Amino acid sequence: MSLQSVRQFLAENAPDIEIIELNESTATVAQAAKAHNVEPGQIAKTLSLKVKDSVILVVAKGDARLDNGKLKTAFGAKVRMLSSDEVVNATGHPVGGVCPFGLEQPLPVYCDISLKRYAEVLPAAGATHSALRIAPERMAELTAATWVDVCQ
Repeated sequence: MSLQSVRQFLAENAPDIEIIELNESTATVAQAAKAHNVEPGQIAKTLSLKVKDSVILVVAKGDARLDNGKLKTAFGAKVRMLSSDEVVNATGHPVGGVCPFGLEQPLPVYCDISLKRYAEVLPAAGATHSALRIAPERMAELTAATWVDVCQ
């Protein structure tokens, strides 16, 4: 279902982008970087966070770490990571396949400026064996994302 929802999103909004499906898991940044032969930073990890009563997604470069102070400044409150069950319920994607495309429900998407150092990044595509290649600016445009500085 999740991979299918990303396929449908791309068919409607970016038919030129192809989903890459591999036999091995790309659920972690290290696995994805190795499988796609890129540096870990090029893997665009999508983090599911809760701010007050709202769920948001932050997409950052794979080897970046969130900065709690910057998060609080950017979102005006303390932020916490969602549990695995909460991630699936909020996004419709399994952990390791979460991406800002084809979501179960509309969620605010934020892209960390750490992604801008790459011409192309690889977010997951709704499954633990899938990804796609996209320019960070295009990903932000397709998801109506807001650029933020929330990583160390």
